[in-house]
Amino acid sequence: MPSLPPQPLSPLDGRYRAVVAELADHLSEAGLNRARTEVEVEWLIVLTDRSLFGTAPLSDADKERLRALYVDFGQSEIDWLAAKEAVTRHDVKAVEYLVRDRLSTLGLDAIAELTHFAATSEDINSASYALTVQRAVVEVWLPKLVSVIDTIRALSIQHRDAPMLARTHGQPATPTTMGKELAVFAWRLERVAAQVAASEYLAKFSGATGTWSAHSAAEPDVDWIELCGAFIDSLGIGFNPLTTQIESHDWQVELYDRVRHAGGILHNLATDVWTYISLGYFAQIPVEGATGSSTMPHKINPIRFENAEANLEIAGGLLATLGQTLVTSRLQRDLTDSTTQRNIGVALGHSLLALDNLQRGLGEISLAEDVLLADLDANWEVLAEAIQTVVRAEITAGRSKITDPYALLKDLTRGRRVGAADLAEFVRGLDIGEAAKERLLALTPASYVGLASELVERP
Repeated sequence: MPSLPPQPLSPLDGRYRAVVAELADHLSEAGLNRARTEVEVEWLIVLTDRSLFGTAPLSDADKERLRALYVDFGQSEIDWLAAKEAVTRHDVKAVEYLVRDRLSTLGLDAIAELTHFAATSEDINSASYALTVQRAVVEVWLPKLVSVIDTIRALSIQHRDAPMLARTHGQPATPTTMGKELAVFAWRLERVAAQVAASEYLAKFSGATGTWSAHSAAEPDVDWIELCGAFIDSLGIGFNPLTTQIESHDWQVELYDRVRHAGGILHNLATDVWTYISLGYFAQIPVEGATGSSTMPHKINPIRFENAEANLEIAGGLLATLGQTLVTSRLQRDLTDSTTQRNIGVALGHSLLALDNLQRGLGEISLAEDVLLADLDANWEVLAEAIQTVVRAEITAGRSKITDPYALLKDLTRGRRVGAADLAEFVRGLDIGEAAKERLLALTPASYVGLASELVERP
C-alpha cells in the first residue's frame, strides 16, 4: 500500500491542533529553541554588562538587535537550527552556533567567545525549560483551569436551591442540592489551582558538575554564585545553587503532581456529570447539525465528558511518568530526563484538551428540575434520618420515652419504599413533643437539604 502524504502522528498535532496550539508556542521543539536562544543572548548581555574579560557594556541599540534574535525567532531560525543540528548532532550546540552566526552579522564578533561561556548544556536547558513550562502553565493551562472553575462556580450558584436526591454508594440518601455538589468540585479545584499558581520554576547555572569550576578558573575574583543567581532571577525564574550537572527537577515533579491532582478532580467531575446525565438530572442541549449515533437518530451522547475523561487519564499517566523519571538522575548526570522532558507538552496538551471539552460540555447541559423533584418524591424513606435524629434529641430533652429510635426507623424503612402518607402516620404516632412533631410533618425530601444552599458560597 502506498504511503500517505506526511501526516501528524499525534492527535494533538492533528485533530485537536486548534485546541492546544497555544501550548506549542512554548513546549514545542521550536519553542524550546527560542527559549535557549533567549538564555544564551541574555547571558552574553549579563557578562558584558559586568565588563568581564575586557568587554564593555553593549549599547542599548546593540542589545535590542541582539534580543531580536529570540523576540523575532521564526521559521528562518527553525530551519537554520535543523540544518546545523543535522551536523552537530547536538541541539544546544546548534543554538550556540546560531548566536555566534548572528553576532557576526551584527558586527559583534569581538564578544563571540562569550557565547555559551562556561555553561554546560543543562545550564541552558534548565533555564529554558523553566521559562517554557512557566509560560505554558501561567499563560495557557492555568487560565483555562480557572475558566473551567468559574464555569462550575457559576453553575453551582445557579442551581444552589435545586434539591436533589443524593446517592451515597449509588443508593438513595439524604438530599442535597445540585449547586452544593458542584460547589464541592469548584472548592477542590480552587485549592489546587492556588497551589499551581504558587509553583516554583527553578534553574541552575553552575557549570559541568555544579561547582562553577570553569568560571572560577577563568576569573577567580568574580562572585560567580551571586552573578549567576542574579542572572537567573532576571529571567523571572528561581535559582537553584546546589545541583549536580543538572537541575534536580524537583520543582517539575511538584508541579506535575499538582496538575495531575487537578486532573483527578476533573475526572471525578466528568464521571459524576456523565452519571447525572444518565439519570436524567441533566438534559443535553442539542447542537444544530450534530450527530449522536450513526444509527440511532434520537441519541445525544455525552461525548464532551467522555472525551475529557479519556484525555485526563492519558495526561495523568504521562504526568506520573514525568514525575517518576525526573526525580532521579544517576550520579552527576544521565540523559533519561532529556527525552522525558520532550513530552511535557504532550502531557499538558491532553490536560488542556480535557479542560476544553469539560467547559464545552458544561455549557451544553440544562438541569431537569422536574426529574430531580420526581426522584425525591419517590424516596420519602430518606427522611428516616431526620426522624430518628429528632427523636433522639427529644429523648435527651426528656420529652420522649422511646428506646432505640434508630432501630425503630430501620424496621420501618430499610429495604422498602415508604410514602408520604405512611411517614406522616408514623410521625403522628410518635411519643415526642408537639413542636418536634410539627417540624417533622412539615418536612419533604425536597426541603430536607439542610444548609446546602448556604454552603455554595461559604468557602
